[in-house]
Amino acid sequence: MIPKLFSYLIPIKIFKKKSARSKTIEVTWANGELVLDSENTNYSYGSLQRILRYGLRNIGYDKILKMDHILVLGVAGGSVIKTLAEEIKYKGKITGVEIDAEMIQVANEYFNLNQIEQLEIIIDDAFEFVLKTKEHYDLIIIDIFEDIKMPNFLFESFFSNRVCQLLKNKGFILFNTMILDEAHNVRNKKYISEIDSKLFSTKMLPRVEDHNELIIIEKVA
Repeated sequence: MIPKLFSYLIPIKIFKKKSARSKTIEVTWANGELVLDSENTNYSYGSLQRILRYGLRNIGYDKILKMDHILVLGVAGGSVIKTLAEEIKYKGKITGVEIDAEMIQVANEYFNLNQIEQLEIIIDDAFEFVLKTKEHYDLIIIDIFEDIKMPNFLFESFFSNRVCQLLKNKGFILFNTMILDEAHNVRNKKYISEIDSKLFSTKMLPRVEDHNELIIIEKVA
C-alpha cells in the first residue's frame, strides 16, 4: 500500500471530518500504522496505545486474562480494546462507552472495531453511564479527552467514588491523565489523596510519553 510506505517518511492523512463532539477527527498513516487524532493530540493507536499498553502491563497481563468484565470509558478508535483482544488475547466481556457516535463509525470503518465479538459499544455520556449501570467490573479504563482537555467531572470525588464502587474485589482502575502544567500536577495529587486508602491502593506512573500520567487504583478490601 503506497500511503503506508510513504508514511515512514511523512504522515499521510487519509480521512478528516468535523465532529460536533470531537471537533476534528483525522485518520493518518504514520510510521506504517493507522492512527486516529484530534486537532491537537493522538486519540487512538500511536502514542496513546503505547501509554495504555504500559498501564495494562503494569497491572499484569496474567491478572487481566482471568477477568470476566472490563469497562472502557472513552473508546475513540478503540486502541486499548484492540490491545486487550488481539495482543493480550483477553476473552471476557468488554463494554465500551463513547459519547461520540461519529467516532465509533470511524473506528468501525478504519480500525475494524466492530469485528471484536466480545465488545459491546454503548453511545452515552460516561458520567451518566456510571450513574446508571448495575454491573460491577474487574477493570475500568478511563480515557476521556476533549482534544487536549479533560472534563472536570473526572476529578470530582462524586464521580471517582462512584467508579470505585463499581469495582469487584481485587479490581483495578486505569486512569489516563494529561499533565501540561503545575495545576494539573496539583489536580492529580488531590485526586489521589481523596481515594480511601483503607479500601484502595493507588499508584502513579508519571511522564508516560512526555505528557501523560497514569493512575492505577486497586481495590484491596
